[in-house]
Amino acid sequence: MANHKSALKRIRQNEVRKVRNRYYHKTARSAMKILRNEEDKAAAAGQLPKVISLLDKLAKKNIIHKNKAANLKSKLTKHVNKLA
Repeated sequence: MANHKSALKRIRQNEVRKVRNRYYHKTARSAMKILRNEEDKAAAAGQLPKVISLLDKLAKKNIIHKNKAANLKSKLTKHVNKLA
């Protein structure tokens, strides 16, 4: 266990950030799953900007890599455009 006051604080901060990052990541994954399961093109087109915004925020905070975010956005956009 850490003995320095600053190291103990760092451990607490890391735990809080880990929980927060996990929540944001899980929320975005759930939103993507809902979008992928959507059958109506109008509803999916309405959800797409919100999901893209979530992915951009994750990439900005380095929760996911920026290229992964770009690939996911591309796949989701193709999916929405393919809906009839």
